[in-house]
Amino acid sequence: MPLGCYKSAVLDAGNPGMDELLREALGEVAEATTIATVKDVEVRWLGKKGRLTSLLKELGGLPPESRKARGAELNSFKQAVEQAVESRRIEVTRAEADDRARAERIDPTLPGHSMAAGRLHPLTRIVAEVEDLFERMGFHILDYPEAEREYFNFDGLNIPADHPARDTQDTFYLPGGNVLRTHTSPGQVRAMRGLTPPFRAIFPGRVYRCEATDASHEHTFHQVEGLMIDRSVSIANMLSSMMTLLEGVFRRKVEVRLRPGFFPFVEPGFELDLRCMVCGGDGCPVCKRSGWVELLPCGLVQPNVIRAGGLDPDEWEGWAFGLGLSRLVMMRYGIDDIRWLMAGDLRFARQF
Repeated sequence: MPLGCYKSAVLDAGNPGMDELLREALGEVAEATTIATVKDVEVRWLGKKGRLTSLLKELGGLPPESRKARGAELNSFKQAVEQAVESRRIEVTRAEADDRARAERIDPTLPGHSMAAGRLHPLTRIVAEVEDLFERMGFHILDYPEAEREYFNFDGLNIPADHPARDTQDTFYLPGGNVLRTHTSPGQVRAMRGLTPPFRAIFPGRVYRCEATDASHEHTFHQVEGLMIDRSVSIANMLSSMMTLLEGVFRRKVEVRLRPGFFPFVEPGFELDLRCMVCGGDGCPVCKRSGWVELLPCGLVQPNVIRAGGLDPDEWEGWAFGLGLSRLVMMRYGIDDIRWLMAGDLRFARQF
């Protein structure tokens, strides 16, 4: 704004020294081009240690008849500089905003930025499909700790103290009587203690084994446990549920075989094997050259496990299965090495 808008009151006082001082102050204000420099000028002239403060301190040494006129001059000077600073601050703020707007302006004629689409890990896909299949069959979807109490991982599942699975060469032991769960089967006891029978539930999750790794074995992998508790259950019903699962995941009929198997927490116990879909049954490292993949250990729940769950085995029966989700993923997508699933290699994930 013009200099005259701010200096008239001082100039009218007829003091050439104050006129020159005001011209100097307003000139510095006009030359300030940023908010920071405007602030510097304000402090230099109007601050506690500024030039105006120094002039005000001199009032005490003037004769009484001159003090009033000098004070009026200094007050007019202060008002003029304050108005100039405020006006300049508004101008600079507006100019800086205009500069930012021009710098950030979007040109609608420019081509857009391409956004790379993410991928769901194949394990995530299969877990979601398995949960959806069982949810539609009326199963609860439950989740339990990965750092598990030794009781739930072994004792409550009828696994004796001298069982080889409890050796440190197979199990990761933690302080305080805890372990990294070696299977999702602890969910059986926890579910029986937490739900009112009859019920059906699955417990998908990550498990850990202290073992050497190869194409079909990994120290960290995924399982899903299935459990049904009712007053009367059958192996036929268990097989029907498992076949519904497999055919739902593979979206076609699959070739399986059922053979006897021993597991301390089921009696009788079975192994449901799947014809290897990586090699078509010809034999490969995934199926250990046998043409079959061990996929679904299963059986009727052992009475001692039902007791550990707080139920009466004379009143309640159950069946359970443990599905190797990692191996199921390998069969679904033709993956020939289980170690790819936990490798964290983005090149692998991008294929799905």
